[in-house]
Amino acid sequence: MGEITVLTKATSKSKSLRTTIPVGIVRQFNLSEGDKINWEIRAEDKELIIVIRPMRKVSHGFAVG
Repeated sequence: MGEITVLTKATSKSKSLRTTIPVGIVRQFNLSEGDKINWEIRAEDKELIIVIRPMRKVSHGFAVG
């Protein structure tokens, strides 16, 4: 099994939730505050798979990868 995190409310007025990215993943992908993450949901073999890709900073914005 992978890392386990807990969801909390993003703000008191928001319906969004937030979680903490485990430090091992932060280090592996060299993430820092303000980075963006692309979330994708796929159906594979009767399961829903969530694919999370860090978006790299480029001179004109962000790129997935």
